Amino acid sequence: MLYIDKLMPKLHLFQALDSDVRIQILEFLSIEKELNMNQIATKLNLSKAAITMHIKKLEDAGLISIKTSAGQHGVQKICCLNENRIIIELGKEEYNNFYEVNIGVGQYSNYKVYPTCGIASKTGLIGELDDPRYLADPERINAGILWFANGYVEYKVPNYLKPNQSVKELQISMEIASEAPGYCENWLSDIYMYFNEIELGFWTSPGDFGSKKGIFTPNWWPEWNQHGLLKVLSINSNGTFIDGMKISEITIEDLNLNYQTAFNLKFAIPEKARNIGGLTIYGKCFGNYDQDIKIRVFYTS
Repeated sequence: MLYIDKLMPKLHLFQALDSDVRIQILEFLSIEKELNMNQIATKLNLSKAAITMHIKKLEDAGLISIKTSAGQHGVQKICCLNENRIIIELGKEEYNNFYEVNIGVGQYSNYKVYPTCGIASKTGLIGELDDPRYLADPERINAGILWFANGYVEYKVPNYLKPNQSVKELQISMEIASEAPGYCENWLSDIYMYFNEIELGFWTSPGDFGSKKGIFTPNWWPEWNQHGLLKVLSINSNGTFIDGMKISEITIEDLNLNYQTAFNLKFAIPEKARNIGGLTIYGKCFGNYDQDIKIRVFYTS
């Protein structure tokens, strides 16, 4: 998901979209997941040279990525989508002051999880599969992926506010998905989010994705879940949103945050959930978005 709240820095992206041919290429890739250059040229009845120009504009805009693969007739260039959704938010209230922190998926402060579960770093599994005791392993600090069937993990977010400052918005981005044994593309899961034990709402993950290798998932990783979806959770004076869609009426004022408040973020699959399909959190070196849990705290003085 690509979130845009300022237009000029993304002018190159809008220019890339200003073409019927390039829009068709994106539509093809949204259905087929990946296509080589010859397949795209055939679908559009255009020369490979013409397609190359369009592909380059889409790649430069960050909308697609290209990887090479050995084929029967030499090396092929394979195209795939980088983003499955673009959100443009205009008229957004601007805050001049914010700070940003990145929290590794293994840097949780509390947890209670049930199998299937586990954690892994970019070099290998941490401990044994389906044994929650290994979530206490000191090596967890290097984890790039964490998964469990139900339960919760909680993270402490640094509070850098000064006495005269107040929080106006929280933005949290993370790559998440369901957790099925192995993987299952159609595996619904209601992922609940809490801040300081206040329930913010939930997002229903459509599946646990494993049919296509994650862009950053290491080669040693088995044919299990490969990537998630990048989601942006926002809490402001208008409510709580996922990717710009309101999920609850909880506002930033309801959280009652100040410079003395502990900031605790929790992801959970509670027993009350209608779809108990687990949770996978992807961090750096796993999935499609080489990032940890990214948190922005916007404030005014």
